[in-house]
Amino acid sequence: MFYKKILIILVYNQTKHLKMNRLPLFAAILAVLLSVAAIYFSKSSSELVYVDVNKLIDGYKRTKIAKVDLEKKSSAAKTNVDSLMTNWEKELSNYEAERAGLSPKELKLKQELLSTKQHQINAFRQSVEKQIKEEDSKVTQTLLNDINDYIKEYGKSHNYKIIFGASGTGNIMYADESTDLTAEVLKGLNEEYDKK
Repeated sequence: MFYKKILIILVYNQTKHLKMNRLPLFAAILAVLLSVAAIYFSKSSSELVYVDVNKLIDGYKRTKIAKVDLEKKSSAAKTNVDSLMTNWEKELSNYEAERAGLSPKELKLKQELLSTKQHQINAFRQSVEKQIKEEDSKVTQTLLNDINDYIKEYGKSHNYKIIFGASGTGNIMYADESTDLTAEVLKGLNEEYDKK
């Protein structure tokens, strides 16, 4: 009976000891799992990623629409300038044909008129070219603002600390393809534009 009591005490102590030993083991396993999860989530939220800015601009639907609109305006302005030049060239041809029958005073007056018209046409051409360039710059800036605003929201919603912009000028010399978000961002950007 004495041995039986000792055996019961030993089994009880051993069971109690095993339960106590399990608790630190369970805590250690839980700590390891939590550490792995924390490392995974912190790595994915701080991963360095980039987008190819040129591909975003080229693939953005609004860019294509803006390009077509700008080309129409540029073509219309070029047509106007070409029309003015054609008229001026006709007047010059007429002047050359009539030149022999004009008095010196009429010759001088016609030359001044032709010269003045040529200067006006050149000034108009330069003005139109400047206006087209300014409009192109304004449209480009609007497109970049759209893209930048979208990328800010995208970065916040996906918990990225930094999204680099590669433009092919050497600011990102190498990046693993898995860090390229260009296609994903472009898809979302175009979807957002379609909603507008």
